[in-house]
Amino acid sequence: MLKLTLTAVLAALIAAAGVVAGDVVASAATSQEAEAPQLAGGARVESEHPGYTGSGYVGGFVDANRGNATAVFTLTGVTSGGNDLTIRYANGTGAARTMSLVVNGTSRQISLPATSNWDTWGTTHQTVTLTAGTNTVVLRYGMADNGNVNLDNLAVAALPAAPGLEAESSTLSGGAVVESEHPGYSGTGYVGGFVDANRGNATATFTVAGATSGNHNLTVRYANGTGATRTMSLLVNGSTRQIALPATANWDTWTSTTEQVTLNAGTNTIALRYGTADNGNVNVDNLVLTTALPATGGELETAFLSGGATVGTDVSGYTGSGFVTGLAVGARVIRTVNASTAGTQAATLRFRNATGGSRTLSLYVNGLRQTQVTLPAGDWQTASSNVPLRAGVNLVGYQVDQGDTGGVQLDNVAVAGTTALATRGATLPYTTYEAEAGSTNGRVLAADRTYTTRQAEASGRRAVELTGSQYVQVTLTKPANAITVRASIPDNAAGTGITAPLAVYAGATKVTDLTLTSKYTWMYGPYPFAGAPGGERQHRYFDDSRVLLPTTYPAGTVLKLAKETTAADSITVDLLDAEVADPALTAPTGYVNVNSYGAVPNDSGDDTNAIRSAISAAQSNSTRGVWLPAGRYVVSGLLDVATVSVRGAGIWHTVLQGINRRGGFMAGGGNVQLADFTFDGDVTTRDPDGAPNSDAAFEGDFGTGSLIHHVATNHAKVGLWVKGNTNGLYVSAVRLRNTMADGVNVNGNATNVRVEQSTLRNTGDDALAMWSYAGAGGTVRDSVFAFNTVATPILANGAAVYGGANNRVEDNTITDTVFQGSGVTVSNWHDATPFSGTTTVARNTLTRTGTHSLDWGSDLGAVWLYAPTTAMTGAVVLRDLTVNDSTYQGLLTSWQQPINNLTVERVAFNGTGTIGMEFNTPGSGTFGNVTVSGNGGPALANNAGFAITRGPGNTGW
Repeated sequence: MLKLTLTAVLAALIAAAGVVAGDVVASAATSQEAEAPQLAGGARVESEHPGYTGSGYVGGFVDANRGNATAVFTLTGVTSGGNDLTIRYANGTGAARTMSLVVNGTSRQISLPATSNWDTWGTTHQTVTLTAGTNTVVLRYGMADNGNVNLDNLAVAALPAAPGLEAESSTLSGGAVVESEHPGYSGTGYVGGFVDANRGNATATFTVAGATSGNHNLTVRYANGTGATRTMSLLVNGSTRQIALPATANWDTWTSTTEQVTLNAGTNTIALRYGTADNGNVNVDNLVLTTALPATGGELETAFLSGGATVGTDVSGYTGSGFVTGLAVGARVIRTVNASTAGTQAATLRFRNATGGSRTLSLYVNGLRQTQVTLPAGDWQTASSNVPLRAGVNLVGYQVDQGDTGGVQLDNVAVAGTTALATRGATLPYTTYEAEAGSTNGRVLAADRTYTTRQAEASGRRAVELTGSQYVQVTLTKPANAITVRASIPDNAAGTGITAPLAVYAGATKVTDLTLTSKYTWMYGPYPFAGAPGGERQHRYFDDSRVLLPTTYPAGTVLKLAKETTAADSITVDLLDAEVADPALTAPTGYVNVNSYGAVPNDSGDDTNAIRSAISAAQSNSTRGVWLPAGRYVVSGLLDVATVSVRGAGIWHTVLQGINRRGGFMAGGGNVQLADFTFDGDVTTRDPDGAPNSDAAFEGDFGTGSLIHHVATNHAKVGLWVKGNTNGLYVSAVRLRNTMADGVNVNGNATNVRVEQSTLRNTGDDALAMWSYAGAGGTVRDSVFAFNTVATPILANGAAVYGGANNRVEDNTITDTVFQGSGVTVSNWHDATPFSGTTTVARNTLTRTGTHSLDWGSDLGAVWLYAPTTAMTGAVVLRDLTVNDSTYQGLLTSWQQPINNLTVERVAFNGTGTIGMEFNTPGSGTFGNVTVSGNGGPALANNAGFAITRGPGNTGW
């Protein structure tokens, strides 16, 4: 990004252009239809799927044409320099696909996220450098790609670099000075002097001319080598606010934070000052101003509601399908939003207050109270508050605390600087790179879904085996400073596992070794998998290993994973997740620090009692918060929690390490919050049924008003086990990995539990389960699994609902089930209470799901309705499902007991290994707009007289 000094010349240019410094100005886009270029290698013009522009689109980017299928575009009349290339495409595979983009001979791999189906078109933007005159742009299904997309058109628009405001060219006063001691700055230097001796005085003042009025994003580039978050005062046209500047790795490392500011038309004054209420001590490099993104957020009637908050429709003037009412003490509403960058933004709440006087609510962001919001009396109106957001998923909530008056109606909230959440599955903070889609001199394992093969447990059913000194490498499509690698190394004869290093290179430079282990992998024999090493049915091959990289590598960097060890005969790499890990968070005000009670990070001592003491102390103070600073803490037993918040410095910075199969949290009451840390367990085998000998990461009766967010788990018995009379538990932005049993199990009399925006991988039983266990008199009610991403559960189902009332599984993506399960199961198995109300499975995408049961000798469908002992009579609705590439049946009902009151609407079974829909039970159901295609056997097998009522729109069966 070109950054120009703040001079009269720049101001004149900005004023002449009519934009604020940093606004992106693009020329009118030049568009070219995909059917217009030269096609080769099997690429061809098609028109099967509607919604394209022009006279068709280009397909043929299929596996048979890998390495050859090419579309060549010749672009003329474009602007020399940076340009925005917009590619319009369709990807109905259900997962991101890659293609090679070659611009004037320079190639890079691009990622094309999944669209809803093949009739839905999306766009991706790529920044490219073009020359004046003629340019050649090529899209190719390369050997390192996984292709299988359709291309509609390209559009090119000039994209000048955004001018910035160099701090050394601002007006300095109060001791602020230009310096150049620390490298990495832009321009000719940076501004220092924000030291304690100049507190209250040191100021850098910028004059911005030619601004447009309205909201803008102000990005401050700075260095903070103090090791802790520092604060400065930001003044915009005389209005002052305090901003937080988290620590950077050292004084030579630069980062940025973004604040939303409101500018006037014309000239504005922006200043950074070390104020009397600040702690300063930072260096400032530059500012960049860009027009703020449109606010996004959403209707609050579809957000998470608890504590008595309900949806109303009895007052006119609301948007959407209703509004939130019932806001008395204890009520809350939480909405997830997706911030493109970290910084302060405006949250605009639409509300109605018919009480005749001002009312108040408390505003929370990511579980921390920000302020009390005052809402004046009147009909529908808005109120705005600044909210501090982290990059990615954030939780914005309004709550009636003690001291609030509530009593208003809430319609929606719009948060500036945010973008839309994923339409299905979780909005992920990382990008996944499949090893087989990279380049390698190792062996790419052929796709295989056979249980006990490594491929069956690999994402996409393929992986790369490295032997000798082989490698696999991928090209980053987004910046990254942290990676997680899913890989497999051999077991040893004792079954205790081995360790081996995996070298990590950025370009040609080795940056670290990643430590792999087989301690938590390799199981043998039938359930519960307690066979001797080397025995039958060996499985559970893969585990995750992660590392923070020494710096943030830009998009386009080649990351190479190389075997440079003899400690393991082979290393099988499945995938690499890459992301930008946030800097370590700082302690909220008033939280009890576990270090003060004897917890010592990064040693081998047991910190359990120290943490317990800190929890006990926090429960008796007004803040009720426990702080886990960055570091690794050893826990050997359960940590009991109730009416307390336990927060860490972030999942990449604070780790609780379980030992001897123990450690985790046990909830024994309400108002629990767990946030921003990783729990890494030490569970290596599955507990025998009825003889538990290990701990879940999070378990218990969470009472009312509890919240779990931004945590990660690894190597625990279970990720989350909810029981008792839990009511109103909200779980969001959680990563659950490598459990020996379930990922999440909601049971007992749990009510209104919502798990969303979370990812689950390599679970040892159901990834997501609701279990209304009749033996304990339990019925799970009104609970939801929504917008989650589930991959490679190695036993049982992606999601399962066992009995209960009015529960829902919605908007998830589930891929690659392995053994004894389906993508989604609805069943009265496991002594479940009868279904009541309506159980809904809606808007989920299932890919390569369904398995073969060796124990039963039968195939299990991608969607499985299972009534083993008694009839299922409660209403079950399957709606708007996309079921891709099922291993066996698309839909299966079994076994022998009737299943009645079934509704199947707008479901597409796109490719089945055997039968499209197989009914092995009597019963009845209505089917409308159900499509069966690409089936490997009969489209319909009705083996037990199931009464099918056919509605409109059914095809293929």
